[in-house]
This record gives sequence, C-alpha cells and structure tokens, in this order.
Amino acid sequence: MTLPRATKIVATLGPASSSPEMIEKLIQAGVNVVRLNFSHGTADDHRSRAALVRAAAERLGVDIGVLVDLQGPKIRVGKFAEGKVTLASGASFTFDLDCELGDAQRVGLDYKELVNDVAAGDTLLLNDGQMSMRVEKVTPRTITCTVIEGGVLSDRKGINRLGGGLSAPALTEKDMADIRVAAELEADFLAVSFPKDAADLTLARRLMQAAGGRAAIVAKIERVEAIDNLQAIIDAADAIMVARGDLAVEVGDAAVPALQKRMIRMARESNRVTITATQMMESMIHSPVPTRAEVSDVANAVLDGSDAVMLSAETASGSFPVQTVQAMARVCLEAEKSEPITLESDFLDRTFDRVDQSIAMASLFTARHLKVKAIASLTESGSTALWMSRLNSGVPVYALTPVQASRRRMALYRDVTPVFFDYNSRVREEILREAEQRLVDEGVVTTNDLLIITIGEPIGQSGGTNTMKIVRVIATPRAGSKAALKSKPVFS
Repeated sequence: MTLPRATKIVATLGPASSSPEMIEKLIQAGVNVVRLNFSHGTADDHRSRAALVRAAAERLGVDIGVLVDLQGPKIRVGKFAEGKVTLASGASFTFDLDCELGDAQRVGLDYKELVNDVAAGDTLLLNDGQMSMRVEKVTPRTITCTVIEGGVLSDRKGINRLGGGLSAPALTEKDMADIRVAAELEADFLAVSFPKDAADLTLARRLMQAAGGRAAIVAKIERVEAIDNLQAIIDAADAIMVARGDLAVEVGDAAVPALQKRMIRMARESNRVTITATQMMESMIHSPVPTRAEVSDVANAVLDGSDAVMLSAETASGSFPVQTVQAMARVCLEAEKSEPITLESDFLDRTFDRVDQSIAMASLFTARHLKVKAIASLTESGSTALWMSRLNSGVPVYALTPVQASRRRMALYRDVTPVFFDYNSRVREEILREAEQRLVDEGVVTTNDLLIITIGEPIGQSGGTNTMKIVRVIATPRAGSKAALKSKPVFS
C-alpha cells in the first residue's frame, strides 16, 4: 500500500479557482485546506466560495478545511495621479499626509501613524522590499526621504520599516467585521496578520468565540516584534504561519531560512501546527512546471517539519492552478521518503502530564518498533491525533470521528487522515471491530497486518483517550468496499 501524503496543501481561492469545477479539480489534485484571502474580494465573494468548497467536499466524500486570512493593517502609500511613478536612486521623495494624488515628488499615506513611527536615519522598504529609501527629515505631516534603490512605485504599495517597529494594531475595524463573517461561514481556521504579541491572538480568539465561531487561531509571523515574542505567540495560537514575504522585508531575506527552521521546531515542540507560505511555486503563476529552486524550497519546508505548504497567487490568479497543486504534491511525497525518523531521541526531552497524551506517544513508539501498518485514533476533539502528528514515526494516523469540525481541523495535521466514523451508539468491542473493518474496507490494512487502535472510556468524551490496543487484522473487505473493488479482476 502506498502511504498517504503526510504534508498537507493549502491553496488560495481567487478569480482563477472559484468555479465549482475548478474547486473540485483542486481537491482531487491534493488540496486539503482552502484559503480565503480577505485582503481581496467582498464578504459575499467569500461566502460563495466557502459554500462551493463545502459542496465539492461533500460530493467527493472528503473533509476540506477553510482558512480565513484577515487583511490586517494597511501600511501602504496613497494613490498617484497617473497610477504610478518612476523614482531614480538619489532622488528626494516625500510622504505627505495632506497629498491626495501623488507625483514624482510626493505621495499620500494610508497609514497616517507612520510619521510617529520613524526618525531620521531609518530605512523604509516599499513594494515587498524592491525599493528602499532613507529617512532624512520628519515633521508632524511629512516624511522626507532620499531614494536608495529606485524603481516603479504604484498605487497602494506596502511600506515596511527595516527592523520593524511600526505601531499599527494587528486587528483593524475591517478585521473585526471580517471575523464575524468568518464565524458565519463556519471557518475552521482564522489567520491573524501582523500580530506583535500574544494579546493580539487572545483578542482574535475572543472575538471569534463571541461571534459564535470556533475556528483555530493561526498566527502569521511577519513582524520583527513577533520574533521577539515568538514563544508567547505560539502558546496563544493553535497554529503559526511562516509568512516569509513581509518577514523577509523586515528582517532581511538572508535571515528567513534559519528563522523558518527555528519557528517550525518551536511550534512542533509546543504541539502547534505549522504552515509555510509565500512564493513557494511563484513561477507557476505563468509556467506549467516549477523551477528547481522552488522544488527545493517546498522539499526543505517538508524536511523542516511543516504540517502544510501554502499556495497564494499560484492558485488564486495563476494560469496553472491544478498543475501547481499536482507538482507540490509530488514534491512533498518525494521529500517525505527521505525524512529521518528519530523517535528515540525525540522522546528523551519530553514529559507527559496527561493520560491521553501518554497513550498517543506510546502508540507512536510501539507502532515504530512493531512495524505496525497504521494507527486508528478514535477521537472527539482530535487532540490525540495532533500529539501523534508532532513526531515522525513513519506510520500513518487515521483519525476516526463523527465530529465534522474536528475532521476539518485535522485536515491540516501532518500524517493524519480524518475519517468519518460514528461510534456513539455502540458498545466498545463492537466499535473496535468496526474500526478495524473500516480500515480494511478502505484498503489501509489487510489480513495479518498489525494495527493499533486508541480509544477513550467513557466513549465519546473529549480528552478521554486512555486505551491502546494492538490488533492483528483478520477481517476481509466487505463487498462493494474500496479494497474489494480494487481486488476484483478487470476481465472475467
């Protein structure tokens, strides 16, 4: 049996990927979670896309998560009279709060507080770091600069201060309204842009819960201040996104690879989920094949331990969205084959203070050493499956639950395949037999394979996993099951 892909794929929906047919193709190509980017489009656009994803997932019989990505503060320049200007290195240029339409000498600011956040000698980075300016003079209404690296500057391009330090709040009024929309469409994940500290994540969680939502909170790490408060942010979130675009502008592009490895390691040690994002297959916006550098980038994110790798414009507005997902899935599978398994050393520095967590760790250790084919985790909240997914055992985990919200959340967990399984109305031994039969029918295990099953008593109680059972499979596929159909001869 071919092992399922461990690393999950997040794909952004947009003009190139919002039809029912395209969404279905993306899911079939390997998408596990869709991203709705609230920096673009209307609330109705996002409602429509979420509904299409839910319908496609139901038709295909899979669980697909929905991630709402908040816009965050708009730290941008204003508009130009002609839409853009070309600025030469060495030229003088002014950001002017009173300027309505800019020209080659000045432009307005959407972010009015910039005059309070910078001083003479600071470096400003524009358009994702492609242009840079040195601040020469600051007044209550203007910032006069000298262009260091020139280029074309157009309407609404972003501004960063080298080294960070901008005071813009992570949650704007628009974000707070968008959280209510996210709760309404039952988002599974809420990504908070530009958080500075744990308080930003705590506020987002409270607003989501107040709106009736239960989305997991994803902290996008893209500010210098977030690096300084990284452990507290990880503790306050359910997941982190290594958002390499804005982060690279603030800390310098050369610092990002090491930070990526550090963030993923810290998150996994804290039992948090990780997403690696930004320009992973950027060339495939216009090309049907990735560059060799992009293949290496995705593979390294897998080897770093990412739960998921993310596509942005590649699937939102690119010319080859399906091919991009297929290429990313191939790279993930190949990288996973070479991933080292270090369970023994991973266990040395870990302590377990919960019974369910101890069962999860014991299952991984036993599965590795007994050459178990798969682990079946009967779960309510998905916590047991999450703990199992923090260490690489080389054994796939199948999370069996009747709770749809848990299955959608687990769609993002590395090594975990969520499976619908209704066990609430049956007795323990019957449930265990049916769980074994379900994995036989799915073609996951076959006769004489070893299977580990974890379950909690009383059955159906969240956080109650307290039993691990090792089973030698004796069941055969039921008529009409996937495994039975695969085994039928083509010709009779």
